[in-house]
Amino acid sequence: MSKLWGGRFTKQTDQLVEEYTASIMFDKELAEEDIQGSLAHVTMLGKCGILPAEDVEKIKDGLHAVQGMIRRGELEYTIQNEDIHMNIEKTLMDQIGPVGGKLHTGRSRNDQVATDMHLYLRKRVVEFVGLLVKLQEALLEQAANNLDTIVPGYTHLQRAQPILFAHHLMAYVSMFQRDIERLQDSYKRINVLPLGAGALAGTTFPIDRHFVAEQLGFDRVYENSLDAVSDRDFILEFLSNASMIMMHLSRFCEEMVLWSSTEFAFVELDDAFCTGSSIMPQKKNPDVAELVRGKTGRVYGNLFGLLTVLKSLPLAYNKDMQEDKEGMFDTVRTLQGALQLFAPMVSTMKVNTERMRQAVNQDFSNATDIADYLVNKGLPFRQAHEVIGKIVLYCIQQKKYLLDLSLEEFTGFSNLFDGNIYDVLQPENVVNARNVYGGTASSQVSAAIDRAKTVVEQSQAWFAEYLEKSK
Repeated sequence: MSKLWGGRFTKQTDQLVEEYTASIMFDKELAEEDIQGSLAHVTMLGKCGILPAEDVEKIKDGLHAVQGMIRRGELEYTIQNEDIHMNIEKTLMDQIGPVGGKLHTGRSRNDQVATDMHLYLRKRVVEFVGLLVKLQEALLEQAANNLDTIVPGYTHLQRAQPILFAHHLMAYVSMFQRDIERLQDSYKRINVLPLGAGALAGTTFPIDRHFVAEQLGFDRVYENSLDAVSDRDFILEFLSNASMIMMHLSRFCEEMVLWSSTEFAFVELDDAFCTGSSIMPQKKNPDVAELVRGKTGRVYGNLFGLLTVLKSLPLAYNKDMQEDKEGMFDTVRTLQGALQLFAPMVSTMKVNTERMRQAVNQDFSNATDIADYLVNKGLPFRQAHEVIGKIVLYCIQQKKYLLDLSLEEFTGFSNLFDGNIYDVLQPENVVNARNVYGGTASSQVSAAIDRAKTVVEQSQAWFAEYLEKSK
């Protein structure tokens, strides 16, 4: 089979070279975007008088026919046609004859593939905002249902201070909000049109790039043709944002794995999101959480892979840049799978409030409040810290907790103690004492939930608006 670009060559491409250099095995995922871009391009060629109207209509009809073949799974892709662009163009010419070859007037595969990827990522970024919003909604629902659930807060994975479980969940709402904002901000750099840059220097045809941008819903066009075909920053930015999202998911996964263990028993994950053991019938394994945690590494790898590909490339296009797609597609699929599962996994999670309360009652996480109690009575904090350290050591030696001590035992360490100490040490009072903006007091967490609901509604509105734009 002769190549569409084969006029300059006197030999057929070696079969091994064809197999090694072909990208159709993975870039066929851009088929819809390639058709979308071609329809806008040929419409512009007609509008600018570069192609006659009858040719434009014939090409558009042919592209719609090829699109139908793609959607029905009837298009047979071949490595002889190398990539998605050549496969579609060859099929178009088979459908409508030589006039199909006019479609490529005024463009190159270099600006064509860049356009396809901009279209592809633009849609995916909007979808991910929508999925993150659903996850936030699941977290907000769990938080609202656990405004009176107290759990140990940890530093160094050691019990530190009591907090509301809702407060802990709201930390993830904030993390995912930052992820949403990063995706939203990246949209403006994704939504830039490279088409019209040609291979690297533009084209001699009197094209209208801004018309194409308007047809495809792009906000603007690339200012520099070299930059247009060589820029992959928008993919790197997406891979970086995806890596942070996966990192946040992985942190949450680690906690769910811990919380659902017998040792913690803070939560129980729904059976639908767990698996069993082939040999141990009692097992209920948090496999979804573990696998999301594990797949984080491949997303990181895709980011570093593309950074490495691009680090020494001269302008403009180089064949190395074919390596920009597989990692992008893999990250999209990985992130889609994780986010689609995460919201229902969170919403169906059962919270063991009694076990959490038991854990709070059997630790020294209220010790800081005794120090604050003594400070309020005039003792310098460092001296108060030392007194409480001695009390905790005494409790450990006596196998007691702070609320188990008698007032006589307390006053043995400081005569500043009185009967109010028992109120100070109650977990509810410990939590509600932190009544500062962003703190764990129930009134503050309740207000934080209300604020977050407003922000989520704004993200929902953005999602709806931009979903329509990216169609």
